[in-house]
Amino acid sequence: MTATPANGTSSAAAWLKASQAHQKLLAFASLVVLIIVFSLASPNFMQMSNMIAILQATSVNGVLAIAATLVIITGGIDLSVGTLMTFCAVMAGVVLTYLGMPLPLGIAAALLTGALSGTISGTLIAKMKIPPFIATLGMMLILKGLSLVISGTKPIYFNDTPSFPVISTGSLIGSVFPSLPIPNGVLILFLVAAAAAYILGRTVLGRYCFALGSNEEAVRLSGVNTDAWKIGIYALAGAICGIAGLLIASRLNSAQPALGQGYELDAIAAVVIGGTSLSGGRGTVLGTIIGALIMSVLLNGLRILSVAQEWQTVLTGSIIIIAVYADMMRRRRA
Repeated sequence: MTATPANGTSSAAAWLKASQAHQKLLAFASLVVLIIVFSLASPNFMQMSNMIAILQATSVNGVLAIAATLVIITGGIDLSVGTLMTFCAVMAGVVLTYLGMPLPLGIAAALLTGALSGTISGTLIAKMKIPPFIATLGMMLILKGLSLVISGTKPIYFNDTPSFPVISTGSLIGSVFPSLPIPNGVLILFLVAAAAAYILGRTVLGRYCFALGSNEEAVRLSGVNTDAWKIGIYALAGAICGIAGLLIASRLNSAQPALGQGYELDAIAAVVIGGTSLSGGRGTVLGTIIGALIMSVLLNGLRILSVAQEWQTVLTGSIIIIAVYADMMRRRRA
């Protein structure tokens, strides 16, 4: 009698692992198909400069999507990742341009601002029991307003910090291999992805991240301080948004206070396309990176084909709906 639950649990785990592998394979196949289609549709798509532009765009959305992945695996949602990215960029501009501080302090300001904002969101959700959708929606509006107030509604330029653009647009790999001018932003994306994958797969924080999304009440009843772990996960996600803020500000050589809203939709779309379940408890960083690449390739290809911006938005929304519906079908089969 005791063997039956064990076998059932083992079978469920095997099915879940196979389902995740199938989803990642499907997402990768979709990416390959998109590349082939756009390559055939336009000879400009496969040019080296365009490939670099796709990777550069993916670096920002990919980092934001990694932050969103951590939160969504817990069963939550964060609608503030885009405006938090902008707010972190503005705070870096305040430290570097307004206060004239050295570059390391500007980087630290962006990361700490992100972590603090994430901590506030996590506290609202864990301690005050405000639904994640409402809490992060409020934070999105607060951060958007603060970015405009602090910057005086004007961009903050980094002309006094000439090394700042190197963070995103420089090429450490290109200096070693001139034939591979991969921007530093892309390198940072994969470093963040590797670190996040390690955290999810090899640390206590990662185990509790999945546990909270699978059955938070059971984790709480086992004696774990779920509120503290949830706040920690939101804080980590906020710090990752700080990295995204540095990447986009470095790429533009300015902190644009009106930028950011709408990025959360692309990030969430990348997460869902990559196989992370919106109900929590399941997801991978690799799948999210593939999803981010799909979004970048799709938007880049549509621009090359001169598809109107409004139809690009319609298509993005449709993809989100299809991806969520596919996730619901997978959960029903489970």
